[in-house]
Amino acid sequence: MNRPLDTADVVVVGSGIVGLGAAYAAVRRGLRVIVVDRTEAPVGATIRNFGHLCIGAQGGEARRYADISRDLWLRLSHDAGFWLRESGTLVAARHDDELAVLEAASREGGIRMLDSTELLRLAPLRAEGLIGGAHIETDLQTDPRTAADAIVRHLARLGVEFRFRTAVTAVGDGRVETTRGPIACGSVVVAVNHDIDQLLPEVAERHGVVRCALDMMRAAVSFRHPLAAPLLTGWSLVRYGRFSDGPEAAVLRERLHTERPDLAAIDLNQMYTQLPDGTLIIGDSHATAVAPAPFQPEAAFTAFLSEAETLFDAPAPRVIERWQGVYAKGRQEFLIDRTDDGVLVLAATTGIGMTTGLGLAEENLTAAFGRAAAMEGTS
Repeated sequence: MNRPLDTADVVVVGSGIVGLGAAYAAVRRGLRVIVVDRTEAPVGATIRNFGHLCIGAQGGEARRYADISRDLWLRLSHDAGFWLRESGTLVAARHDDELAVLEAASREGGIRMLDSTELLRLAPLRAEGLIGGAHIETDLQTDPRTAADAIVRHLARLGVEFRFRTAVTAVGDGRVETTRGPIACGSVVVAVNHDIDQLLPEVAERHGVVRCALDMMRAAVSFRHPLAAPLLTGWSLVRYGRFSDGPEAAVLRERLHTERPDLAAIDLNQMYTQLPDGTLIIGDSHATAVAPAPFQPEAAFTAFLSEAETLFDAPAPRVIERWQGVYAKGRQEFLIDRTDDGVLVLAATTGIGMTTGLGLAEENLTAAFGRAAAMEGTS
């Protein structure tokens, strides 16, 4: 006896933050949604990050998606019941060129300059060498390890069907082939991050998608008081769009690379977030390849700990966990593509997926289905 063909209005391939955002956008429009993922839960870049939603450090298209994401994160945290705080982000400046970058960015608003005394009240830093900093006001912080699972549970309550441990083998016009049988559908959204090259290699090649591997760690710390917000440093200022494109950042980048070629070689983003249990996420380094080696050089972790000891007025951190994150990297910050048979492909192709992914999905699903009218205010 033939099994009846499964049907849905929208099939989303991938349960990372962009895929969850697409499912959320679709179900709020009253559509029947099936999410298919080969793993048994979100296990990729969506849970292997700092939980830092760095809205105010973005510029251009990324800032637009980040602003949309911010509203969605706040709504989801309320409705799905996971930890999120409107913390903003702290930036520690230990050189005049870092202050110059922050002061230039602060002229656009949303960034408040701090003197060293105020910064020390908010972060347990060493006073020696600290000359000031800033507070990026719009940023949020969550725990990525709990947020993703909570969003899955919430979407399931709203009617989204999740098919985990199910691989997608092909997508096309009105049909998704899976290892548990085909699904007929009106629309397909592919949100599989760096694995685009496995499902849709021609799309990956068209957009120059490769993988960026990063080293991270979580440590137990003994701070005199907790971090009031995620903490960035000068190395962060040469990465994020709102800071990195101006002449002030060029001066900062030149100094950092000249003084510390060892840290430049691992493409350091020296930043920290403290979780509700008091442990500290420390990172991160970056290495780009089509298929990065899984072997993590100890030099990166040694550098992380050394820089943390220099920055914080506290005993040396005690490492609890180390891991490798991987995310898609492309020629542009975002991949938005429609294949010849109408499949919508979405990815944040830089390291700001948690910050922008919900907004990326929402804007593109709005373009496809219109603004959400159904299920507004659902909790």
